Amino acid sequence: MRTLKPTHAVFITHGLHLNNFAVSKLLAFCALSNSGSLRYASLIFHQVPAPNAYMYNTLIRAQSTSSNPHLAMYYFQLMSKQIDLEPDNFTFHFAILGCVNCGWIGPGRQMHCLVVKNGLVAADAHVQTAWNVIINGYVKRGLASEALRVFQDMLVRGFEPDGFCVATGLAACAHLGALWQGKWIHEYVRKREGLNSDVFIGTALVDMYAKCGCIDLAVEAFEGMGKRNVVSWSAMIGAYGVHGYATEAISCLERMQVDDGVKPDGVVLLGVLTACNHGGLLEKGKALLDNMKAKYGIVPKHEHYSCVIDLLCKAGRLSDAFELIRRMPMKPLAFVWGALMSGCRIHNNVDLAEIAVEQLLQIANDDRGEEVGAYVQLSNIYLGARRSEDALRIRKLIGEKGIKKTPGCSMLEVDGKVNEFVSGDVSHSHCVQICTMLDLISADSFQDPQN
Repeated sequence: MRTLKPTHAVFITHGLHLNNFAVSKLLAFCALSNSGSLRYASLIFHQVPAPNAYMYNTLIRAQSTSSNPHLAMYYFQLMSKQIDLEPDNFTFHFAILGCVNCGWIGPGRQMHCLVVKNGLVAADAHVQTAWNVIINGYVKRGLASEALRVFQDMLVRGFEPDGFCVATGLAACAHLGALWQGKWIHEYVRKREGLNSDVFIGTALVDMYAKCGCIDLAVEAFEGMGKRNVVSWSAMIGAYGVHGYATEAISCLERMQVDDGVKPDGVVLLGVLTACNHGGLLEKGKALLDNMKAKYGIVPKHEHYSCVIDLLCKAGRLSDAFELIRRMPMKPLAFVWGALMSGCRIHNNVDLAEIAVEQLLQIANDDRGEEVGAYVQLSNIYLGARRSEDALRIRKLIGEKGIKKTPGCSMLEVDGKVNEFVSGDVSHSHCVQICTMLDLISADSFQDPQN
């Protein structure tokens, strides 16, 4: 920038600042170079009487990945107001990226509509990448239904997704538990040349089938992969873990090194510990935690400790769990104390629960979610210990603080359509029928089995 500013001064004294081609070079350096200045680039831009499309695209691109990505939309709107300028493939790509980085779902949808309206659906690699940005953005923001809708819309319009896009579509199915759509995408992968050997798609298939409850199909997809990396093994270990196949998960730890020469990382070891947790394999879990550094060169993190603490709590060894927390080489985070809290609730240990809540609230730092979770659990523990007055006091405290618990949410696929249910919500179109069926099931469960 020290040499650019004098150069800019020469431009002004010789009238070159009115030449869009010359100024665009200065602008591109300021906006896109690591040694440039986005603020100075904006000043140069606003000095130009009639910026061209290249200048607009340069600033939209730079702002889309900056600390202020909303400014990408600002320049996009400025460009849209120019009668003699039209957004092109570069413009839409980075404008959409700006929307994703801002978490702006509405403007992102508008960008998607404009892409389709302008006939740029499959015309250029930059716009094709924009599809990936839209779908991935929806998934990251927890809007998997929207991501799947865009993915399907893309296929309907004749666009062939790349490997990244397919893997993201499968991730959306995994988030939703949308097995039917996931199977359809799998069939599409089989028919498309080149996609079937993609390691990321194979891994996404393993994850999707596991999260949709089909462990056999997950194993089939995994064993059918021609190439597997550490993420693939992590997905398979995680699948075994959540389905209760702890022994198989542990065996994968050995297999990945022998079969594929892949060294386990912290995520893989966390998956194995989680599997031990689900399978109740306390001694194996403890042994793995104790030997992580020596055997695999991995220093245990909060997540690894939390897993074993939860395992100890489930075994009723709350004192050992508390002692492990005290021996941690780092300051325990909130979820570590939360694991102890859950154990206290199961075993009605009020004394340790009160210690855990005190520690957890010190760490929460006005995090309402952590705070309400701690208070609600403590209230339930008091109720379990038949200390109703203490439970009432905590409930009153929750009310006085104005803390509200985030409602629970679940999703269910029926006939290929994903239905979302939120606690307390009665807006579902089949709400009456659902409640009637639940009443019938409930009544039937209370009938005398001898009658």
